[in-house]
Amino acid sequence: MGEQPIYTTRAHVFQIDPSTKKNWVPASKQAVTVSYFYDSTRNSYRIISVDGSKVIINSTITPNMTFTKTSQKFGQWADSRANTVFGLGFSSEQQLAKFADKFQEVKEAAKLARDKSQEKVDTLSNHSQESGRETPSANQASSINGTDDEKISHVGPEAALLKSENERLKTAVEQSNTNAKKWETELQTLRENNARLVDALQESSANVESWKKQLSACKEESDSLREKIAELEAQCNEANQEKQKNAQLSVRVQELEAELQDKEQELENLRKQAEIIPQLMTECESITAKLQAAETKNKELEGRIDGLQLDIDDSRQKQGNMKGELKKFMDILDGKIDELHEFRQGLSKLGVDN
Repeated sequence: MGEQPIYTTRAHVFQIDPSTKKNWVPASKQAVTVSYFYDSTRNSYRIISVDGSKVIINSTITPNMTFTKTSQKFGQWADSRANTVFGLGFSSEQQLAKFADKFQEVKEAAKLARDKSQEKVDTLSNHSQESGRETPSANQASSINGTDDEKISHVGPEAALLKSENERLKTAVEQSNTNAKKWETELQTLRENNARLVDALQESSANVESWKKQLSACKEESDSLREKIAELEAQCNEANQEKQKNAQLSVRVQELEAELQDKEQELENLRKQAEIIPQLMTECESITAKLQAAETKNKELEGRIDGLQLDIDDSRQKQGNMKGELKKFMDILDGKIDELHEFRQGLSKLGVDN
């Protein structure tokens, strides 16, 4: 029957960077099909994934392999034969759980198949030793009975069966020795991979401590910026109070202008009365004096208006400067917050790598 798929799912495939042994390198641009295959002739299991015409996963499952969940939707396992680590990113936790359960199930089946194969090899080896002990008597019988042809004719099909069984046992023993050497090589490779992974874990721990210090420094700087923002907000409040005072002064100026118009109207009426009643020259002189006083007061008021206008312009200029400084500080704060966000993403990514 050959190989048959027994379980299929979809996931994003990654491989560990062979140069750094730390970072993940995407093996597929999008989610691809990942399948478990069972080979009935060899009694073996494989995980296979193909992206177009490219085979990106071809991993034979052995009892020594372990599938590790590193996050809610990501898992990985090491393949010593391929000398790499495969990673799978799933779209949901349920898919990851099903894949992990299937990996454990296939791993147990591979272990049972290996144990059965070892028992069969041991049985055949014992049988071969017993057949070897029986062979001298058969040879002795042949020397007594005559030639080899006579032996075959006298002994019958039992000798041919024993010979065939001995050949088969020799082949099984050689295959067992080959498998033993292969397993020793695989064990050595696993030890080397474990050593590299321990080194990578220690280095990652050191990097985490460094990132924690950097994060603490960023937090302190952020607190300092918040204090500066609070100070700027207080200054803005003072600017708003100055603005309110300026508004009050503007209202007062309008009141003074209205009062000035009233005085001008009163002066106009007095002039008309002076033209109509020439007899009231004395009163006119008094009115003229009042007029002069009003003009003087008018000039004073105009001077005060000019001073108030200058104060208003100065206040507006200060307010504009304060807004510019506040905008600069807000831009600095945004930059620091973006840097903090990048540090957090880096820390999350490191957690994924671990």
